[in-house]
Amino acid sequence: MIEEWINAFVGFIWGKPMLILLVGGGLFFTLYGKLTPFRYMAHSVKLLTGKVDDGSGHGDLSHRKALAAALSGTLGLGNIAGVALALSAGGPGAVFWMWLTALLGVSTKFYTCTLGVMYRHKDAKGNVHGGPMYTVQHGLGPKFKWLAVMFAIAGLMGFVPSFQINQLGAVVQTQLFPGVAWLESSAFSWGMGIVLAVFVGMVIWGGLKRVADVAGALVPLMAGSYMVMAVAALALNAERVPGVFQSIFASAFSPDAMFGGVLSVIIIGVSRGAFSNEAGIGTEVMAHSAAKTNEPVREGLVASLGPIIDTLIVCSCTALVILVTGVLDQAEGMQGVSLTMAAFKAAFGAPGAWLLAAQVLILSFTTVFTFWYYGYKCFVYLFGEKVGQYYKYLYLSLVVLGAVVSLDVVFLFLIGAYGLMAVPTMVSGLLLAPKVNQAAKAYFSGRRYQSHSGSQATNL
Repeated sequence: MIEEWINAFVGFIWGKPMLILLVGGGLFFTLYGKLTPFRYMAHSVKLLTGKVDDGSGHGDLSHRKALAAALSGTLGLGNIAGVALALSAGGPGAVFWMWLTALLGVSTKFYTCTLGVMYRHKDAKGNVHGGPMYTVQHGLGPKFKWLAVMFAIAGLMGFVPSFQINQLGAVVQTQLFPGVAWLESSAFSWGMGIVLAVFVGMVIWGGLKRVADVAGALVPLMAGSYMVMAVAALALNAERVPGVFQSIFASAFSPDAMFGGVLSVIIIGVSRGAFSNEAGIGTEVMAHSAAKTNEPVREGLVASLGPIIDTLIVCSCTALVILVTGVLDQAEGMQGVSLTMAAFKAAFGAPGAWLLAAQVLILSFTTVFTFWYYGYKCFVYLFGEKVGQYYKYLYLSLVVLGAVVSLDVVFLFLIGAYGLMAVPTMVSGLLLAPKVNQAAKAYFSGRRYQSHSGSQATNL
């Protein structure tokens, strides 16, 4: 019964209005900004590598670490398990709509993350707080505070670590040690949850800087090794790649009854794409708002690289490997990370499963670390800094529970919460878009930009 209620909730949230808001809003940002993040992508890379920015200004993190922290929340099971769930539910056509969501998400992230730095809040202790709730409160004013509260409440629901922890358990129980009875017992699940909570606590007790340091070291290494594995798997099945691309484009527009028709495939692709790269959801705004810079546009440009790395590159690798190995049609009953692992096992044998398991373990942990920070920011916004110190204990209890709950219920619950977060993020972004254009025009025509690029003033 609970599953039916959550299914109805997700169906309501991710209906046509949400498609219009995310896809239509992303299209608006792309056209209204005259492709700004695409035109200045080379400058974005320079900012990321530290060749441009001097690291001065308010905030806690460099541009690179802010992006690493944001990517640690997206580069993980959203790419490995989320893509597999999208393929299981929507077929190959869902991949096309994930790609479209990512392309539009480049501009969406530019606008929302620029606003995140523009309207971030500094408390009495000098700590910087940012996110869509502060964008709404300071950018739109008191009349819209209900939207800020809505984001924070939805964030507390959406940032539970249960999906990541649940999938880690699935890797151990069904893939690495299949058929071992005691690993499938509730005692093992509870024990694993407690052990994982201890490891998570060791990192989050160091605050955002420790999370960013860990993410900055692990995320590039794991993402790089995952892509090497994926490219090797595609090379081994090179003759099937053209046919896979053909099926992706054909299925995106064909009314396949198996997957509920075109609209159903679009909804699945857009919602899973949003779950993967979080463009328009607002989660990444909180990480990028901590960047140490006085130029909001700079962090917006760095943030715009996220959907390209996350969805267009990493998610595409996952989808293509699953499709070229043929496990989508053969692995009946498999879903999530189990399906992705079956694909790499088909490509490389048992070593492929073990290598992927190591990457899943590390990427899941970095996501769990970052989700703590996001949830903490929402908790502090709602209840204040004094009460916020207790959120760590609540979060660690959710890590333990994640090891024993149902995957279907958890994933649907998160998808629904993400939809709720998108409303305040996109509404504030659309209403405040002229402020971003003004800031962009001032930045690109100013000395600090031209001294590094030799470019003339932008025509924004």
